[in-house]
Amino acid sequence: MSDKRDTKQPPAQAPQDTQPPQALIDFMMSGWKPASRRPAPKVKGLPRFLARRKALSVRFPGETLVIPTGHEKVRSNDCTYIFRPGTPFYFLTGNKEPDCVLLLVPAGKGHRAVLFVEPEVDRSTPAFFTDRARGALWVGPRLGLAGSKSRYGVEEAAGLPQLPEVLSELAKSGAPYRVLRSFSPQVDEALPSQDPEKDKQLSVALAELRLYKDAVDFAAIEEAVLSTKRALEDALLVMKTAQSERELESAFDARARAEGDGVGFATIAACGADATVLHWTRNDGKIDRKKLLLLDVGVEGHELYTADVSRTFPVSGKFSKEQREIYDLIIAAQDAAIAATKVGNDFVEPHRAASKVLAEGLERLGILKEKASESLREDRQTYKRYTLHNTSHMLGMDVHDCVGVNYRPGKLEVGMVLTIEPGLYFQENDLTVPARYRGIGIRVEEDVAVTARGPRVLTAAIPRRSKDIEAWIAKIWKSRR
Repeated sequence: MSDKRDTKQPPAQAPQDTQPPQALIDFMMSGWKPASRRPAPKVKGLPRFLARRKALSVRFPGETLVIPTGHEKVRSNDCTYIFRPGTPFYFLTGNKEPDCVLLLVPAGKGHRAVLFVEPEVDRSTPAFFTDRARGALWVGPRLGLAGSKSRYGVEEAAGLPQLPEVLSELAKSGAPYRVLRSFSPQVDEALPSQDPEKDKQLSVALAELRLYKDAVDFAAIEEAVLSTKRALEDALLVMKTAQSERELESAFDARARAEGDGVGFATIAACGADATVLHWTRNDGKIDRKKLLLLDVGVEGHELYTADVSRTFPVSGKFSKEQREIYDLIIAAQDAAIAATKVGNDFVEPHRAASKVLAEGLERLGILKEKASESLREDRQTYKRYTLHNTSHMLGMDVHDCVGVNYRPGKLEVGMVLTIEPGLYFQENDLTVPARYRGIGIRVEEDVAVTARGPRVLTAAIPRRSKDIEAWIAKIWKSRR
């Protein structure tokens, strides 16, 4: 691994920068208040991060584990996107700084944690004001080595400039190692895979550890849900006069950024037929007072747990007869799916329950031209023309959490959190659908925890039934005149 920075990372200087004269350097290097010598405070929840590292250590005795967080991504030239740490790295450390790498190095019967971080680019070097990528006056102070060791409870903190040599020695040593791939091109290059299957097992193990949440995790998701509710209320207030979907997106995203780390995924604000496009994120459509507005949204909290909530609103404040028929059918399907979210059930049982209700409703409304029982057969699945997606995915620090774990054929277990999101989507040009329903797209999504006492709806604070949706809109419009 070369010591030079990845060319796709932000540069230390930009074309518009000029070299400072020595007089300016001398002036900038003096006259500052001494830095505080207080130790950095411990990261919130440090015992949990220590326990997670220990749990991972137990799975891979005697092997070095390499977990990078990733790097800032260049948006254009010297401008970057806001950095979001790699989920596995954050899960093990609580560290949100870019470029860092965690090494779990075999020691005794377990591992010692070595955290590679950016050394503090402080006022001991001119780089604190000349380096736009790492200088404290450009990007803010970093913890550095001593601060990181104290804050994250690692046995050792080392500087990123040392990392290439450490990885080179590891590669040459022949000692067993596993790498979390695709987060850092430099790390991937420095440590050729000893066995791709072994690297995959590390990734899967990290996902499996996140699969089971506890009461603290539930609370973090519920906190994100409550923030999501407030952001939805901001968007609903805007809906009263909005002309564009983007006005609602902006209202939601502003609250997400103010109260959390931002949105957990790109906000979907889809009015009318735009809602029949499942991942509509352009949000450039016009608002039609006679149509429905689908918002699929989630605030990501400061501990990186995200909510994932879908609600569909009548822009006028009242559902039409046809809109209510479809909406209430989806709620009935959702009720059946939530009831099936029980310990011991197959992961797909909530989907089966929702699909049965949807297919029977489609038959009853004259949309499905064959018997629901026929449509639901594995060799037919014709009802999916109108629903398209399955009902659930895992939720946690990633909106589609624990990817890599093959949970679909498995059983629901205590601590899992999944979404329950049935939907129906009738395309404007679908001649199999009665004209009165064409262009309607509705999705309602709850976040549900699997507990020993049955399903726990983490999104229960957000209204979802049609009459409650109408009352919610009316309350917001009245109270915020």
